[in-house]
Amino acid sequence: MSSTVQGHCDPAFAGVREVFEANFAEGRELGAAVAVYAGDRKVVDLWGGVADRRTGRAWQPDTPCFGFSCTKAVTAAAALLLAERGAYEVDGPVTDWWPEFGAAGKDGATAAHLLSHQAGLPAFARPVSAEEAADAPARAAELAAQEPEWAPGEAHGYHALTYGWLAGEIVRRHSGGRTVGAFVKDAFARDLDLWVGAPDSVIERAARLSSGRRSGGGADAPKTTEPDVLTRLAEAYLDPGSLMNRSLNNPDPGKGGYNNPVVLRAGWPAAGMTATAPALAGFYRDLVAGRILRPDTLREAVRPRVGGPDRTLLVRSSFGLGFMRPSQTFFTPRAGRESAFGHTGAGGSIGLGDPEAGLALAYLPNLMGDQASGDLRAYRLTQAAYASLA
Repeated sequence: MSSTVQGHCDPAFAGVREVFEANFAEGRELGAAVAVYAGDRKVVDLWGGVADRRTGRAWQPDTPCFGFSCTKAVTAAAALLLAERGAYEVDGPVTDWWPEFGAAGKDGATAAHLLSHQAGLPAFARPVSAEEAADAPARAAELAAQEPEWAPGEAHGYHALTYGWLAGEIVRRHSGGRTVGAFVKDAFARDLDLWVGAPDSVIERAARLSSGRRSGGGADAPKTTEPDVLTRLAEAYLDPGSLMNRSLNNPDPGKGGYNNPVVLRAGWPAAGMTATAPALAGFYRDLVAGRILRPDTLREAVRPRVGGPDRTLLVRSSFGLGFMRPSQTFFTPRAGRESAFGHTGAGGSIGLGDPEAGLALAYLPNLMGDQASGDLRAYRLTQAAYASLA
């Protein structure tokens, strides 16, 4: 047994532990945690390494970690729960409840467009600071007035950060003005160590992110290993004028990147969740079990709404209503090709659920992977979890 890795692993899921230990042994990790549920049974709860490279603080069983775009699935669940309660129609016009959104030719937009990266607003038209990004109503109003890159519904492109203020406005306007973080805590995360907008007491004990080869505060990049695609992606990521660069890097998280307390407290609804791996896996466990959304609501939510070339990420992506489906941006083993859903996050994190397999998984690292070269840590862990079910 590795001295780095601690925790519980059911013998049937020993393969997950082996992969997790190998990641540390081969220098792919600084600190990380992985958790797996088979039905309601927690079969994997492992952690290891260093939570803060500066101080050498060890990762503990209750160490939370920033989850980047894994947040989007949580925000989507909140919005879908309000639709399930009858607050609005997912396929109805946004202007029914947000009249200002119809500006600049966006009057045909539906809530489904906002939730499936079809709104045509993948990037702000101007630089936005971390302090400005903390004002969710103002950022939503800014996007409502903005001219779209394409007419809503005519194409899809990953809304890396703007997604949060679009989907988040669904929650705010239909929950009595509550933030996504407040609604999530009240509705389905009261007993989970999961926050969209962390209190200072959580920030103090959270893992501190460290850069791998990729620096700064970028969000998600596609996970692919094809050399020609990698070249194209690297060029687009570094081009300040590209839609990818503008989408992934604005708002700027400021000093300290995504360790900046201003960002952690604000809880950007697209990339602002801090959670433990068991809590994020517990979120998917509860989704799969029908405890957050009704089974019919979840089936409709994970039904692919868009698929194919992504105008932002430049590879093939597939999305339901806020959830990624298997594609070049959401690698899943063959066993989970049809029924797996979830969301990846920058640097290699993932949350995944699979109703057919009865599986829920979360992996949260603090060493940012070089996704432009194909960060496969999460895939290998997911592959081992599926193999353990056989």
